[in-house]
Amino acid sequence: MKKFKGLYRIESSRLAGWDYGSNAAYFVTICTANRNHYFGEIRDGVMQLSEIGVIAQTFWQEIPQHFHFVGLGSCVIMPNHVHGVIIIDKPDCVFGGNSDNGDCCRDVAYNVSTTIPNQSPGITIDEKMSSISPKPGSLSIIIRSYKSAVTKHAHQVDPHFTWQSRYHDHVIRNPESGCRIETYIQNNVKNWTTDRFKNFVLTPNA
Repeated sequence: MKKFKGLYRIESSRLAGWDYGSNAAYFVTICTANRNHYFGEIRDGVMQLSEIGVIAQTFWQEIPQHFHFVGLGSCVIMPNHVHGVIIIDKPDCVFGGNSDNGDCCRDVAYNVSTTIPNQSPGITIDEKMSSISPKPGSLSIIIRSYKSAVTKHAHQVDPHFTWQSRYHDHVIRNPESGCRIETYIQNNVKNWTTDRFKNFVLTPNA
């Protein structure tokens, strides 16, 4: 692992060439700036949400109300970061399923092909920039909207609240990986004393 400002960091797992607006399940981690504990503290193995922590949790749960093609897997609000699974399930569904079907949707979403088509050798710079810019309905737009909503309301509690500028994501490729990730999220609070996000810096994505 490489270091950033004297701390070890996690290298980006962003899948080059992958369309982040496509139907799939995505494991997302969003950190506060400098990993400040804005969301509360863990006491006796229980996460005690602060007022801002409640805001972060509430707006996460409301994501499907604003993006009707989105379903949610497991999520946990930690003192300085949020872990969650976002399932994009648009009407032209690549993997089938329905975001209202809970575990059924999740199981199907975890079976995705991550084969990336070769770039056309004649692609222009403008086309290249357009292809990597956040698109409506993409994961980047969903996360940007969430962070913006939390920030707006958190500033009414603490004007100094700030997110890390970007986030970390992982395309969940099969049910086995999905199961491991969901278990990791669900056990995150009790494993806080050894949590890597207490000492590690996320390499930003977009």
